[in-house]
Amino acid sequence: MSEGSLGAPVRHAIEWQEPDFIDKEKIDAELRRVFDICHGCRRCFNLCDSFPTLFDLIDNSESGELDTVASTAFKPVIDACTLCDMCFMTKCPYVPPHEFNLVFPHLMQRYRAAEFKSQKPPMMRRQRTETDRNGKIATRCAPLVNWGSNRKNGITRGVLEKFAGVHRDADLPKYQSLSLLQKSKGKAPEVNRDAPAFGRKAVIYATCFANYNNPEIGEACRAVLAHNGVETEFIYPGCCGMPQLEQGDLPRVAEQAQRIARELVDWVERGYDVIALVPSCVLMLKSEWPLLLPSDDAIKTLSQATFDISEYIVAISRENGLVDGLAPLDGVVTLHIACHARAQNIGQKGAEMMRLVPDTKIVVIERCSGHGGSWGVLKDNFEAALRVGKPVSRDASTAGSRYLVSECPLAGLHIAQGMENVGTSRSDFEAVPHPIILFALAYGLVN
Repeated sequence: MSEGSLGAPVRHAIEWQEPDFIDKEKIDAELRRVFDICHGCRRCFNLCDSFPTLFDLIDNSESGELDTVASTAFKPVIDACTLCDMCFMTKCPYVPPHEFNLVFPHLMQRYRAAEFKSQKPPMMRRQRTETDRNGKIATRCAPLVNWGSNRKNGITRGVLEKFAGVHRDADLPKYQSLSLLQKSKGKAPEVNRDAPAFGRKAVIYATCFANYNNPEIGEACRAVLAHNGVETEFIYPGCCGMPQLEQGDLPRVAEQAQRIARELVDWVERGYDVIALVPSCVLMLKSEWPLLLPSDDAIKTLSQATFDISEYIVAISRENGLVDGLAPLDGVVTLHIACHARAQNIGQKGAEMMRLVPDTKIVVIERCSGHGGSWGVLKDNFEAALRVGKPVSRDASTAGSRYLVSECPLAGLHIAQGMENVGTSRSDFEAVPHPIILFALAYGLVN
């Protein structure tokens, strides 16, 4: 057996429907096997907070080895995992096809699935994951919701922290009075028939964030694609299930995946590509759904037809050619490559797309922002999230850029807040929710 695997990481289907999957004794045995391997390696010490927590547990134990660490002490290690997949994709030498078969994030998922089955999370924690219901309610009273969620509003944020577990100092995304689907109804942009890519068709999966919180991402995407000859439609059958995946509610994720896939695959069969606007949602459609339901033909088809928006623009550039007219941006762009964009194993497509803009300097940061989806805004995690993301915030502060942008809008929000905490905060930069907006700006399609 070789010390480290030289093969590309191999994903195995998640056997979540097998009885042994949630057997607590078998999970504990696997945790001990994996944690002992991690203890002997420690390459992941500078990733998320799971690994420092684990190594501190072992180092402070009676023997300095895992054998004197109680299993009851493992939960903080599991809770600190954000399912970013970076240990699997970039650090661990023991992932399949290596004989050790170490897949740390899936083991964390397995623990959470067993925990969810035996003892559902507190009600308020479950309610936070209901993004569609919450989004529909919040858009109806967006000004009031945004007033209450503003971190400068000490009274309401104190209440939110006490009852919902959301840290009072964490920046939260704003809601819009009209969703992306509502704003775009009957307003399809004219498709440029002279563009080299004319004839392409794509359906844009809006995602809960772009639909309820930032329609500007979807509008910019559609404008750029229409300008380059791509006919588009918006669709949003519901949330991809990432919030439920984080909690271990795998049956709910599978049910959602099957329902959404049935609707989206109809578009694929009509010749449309599928574009998702947020990397976490792209990863769900491309990878997580097929791992949960490997024999579902609709999900297989959908996974092969789904693209990240940056990936899709780069593909058009290579395969067809883009329409001329991209103009330099008025300053340097600091671009953060989100972990769930990296986990797609497609390369730095956000950076490749932005480098198509002429005479514009792009500063790329490829490191965890610390946010981890909803993990980083929680009362128990916010300080750790700022600490993990501190190197990114420091680099962004010292880059001297006109624009700060991440492919993950929530990561961008967190980085901007982190910049306030590193002692080099700047007020002369603009935080942009997604690089597609800057790309549309370079085309003169948005203000």
